[in-house]
Amino acid sequence: QVQLEESGGGLVQAGGSLRLSCAASGRTFSTYPVGWFRQAPGKEREFVAGITWNTGSTLYADSVRGRFTISRDTTKNTVYLQMNSLKPEDTAVYYCAARPYAIQVGASHYNYWGQGTQVTVSS
Repeated sequence: QVQLEESGGGLVQAGGSLRLSCAASGRTFSTYPVGWFRQAPGKEREFVAGITWNTGSTLYADSVRGRFTISRDTTKNTVYLQMNSLKPEDTAVYYCAARPYAIQVGASHYNYWGQGTQVTVSS
């Protein structure tokens, strides 16, 4: 089992920054890639970024590449999402998720989810 807990959401003006955290625990989490997803009202949950624990390999959605950075701290069992140059269209509930083996962009591939944290970007 893997447990995930997000934090760090909030309200920010366009152009601002936020850093989200995803604290992981459980017996096998260190072998599971972690992905960040987001879901805006009336829209499907979409992939934002993913990272592997062992090598730190990353993958980004085109919509956030160059603005967002995913990283992990293996000593704290935490994955971060640094979000810069935020836009109103980044407003959503952000979730972290974990799955065995490789990073996948489809939400249905992920077995474990956190409860989500709201990010609101005002114009």
